[in-house]
Amino acid sequence: MRIMVFFDLPVKTAKERKIYTDFRRALIKDGYYMIQYSVYGRICNGVDSVEKFVKRLENYTPKEGSVRVLTVTEKQYASIIIVAGKKKNEEKDIRNIQLSFF
Repeated sequence: MRIMVFFDLPVKTAKERKIYTDFRRALIKDGYYMIQYSVYGRICNGVDSVEKFVKRLENYTPKEGSVRVLTVTEKQYASIIIVAGKKKNEEKDIRNIQLSFF
């Protein structure tokens, strides 16, 4: 599964720019990668992992502005059509590898 975070934060004052920068840095520190400006994504191992990271995101989300989260499966994410630009390395398909123990 993937979590996609879309945000639009105010950046008119120096204080607002600092809040924006701190939020963006927190996303990166938490394992998110930039898909586009103000759109970040993160791979998760399942619903429990998604819930954990959404709760963590809520803890450092600024009060002002707009922050939205979309969760999609790998199959849904793979159906993205890129009209312009190229896929980043972080976006490449992740193959699920299962280990069998006998």
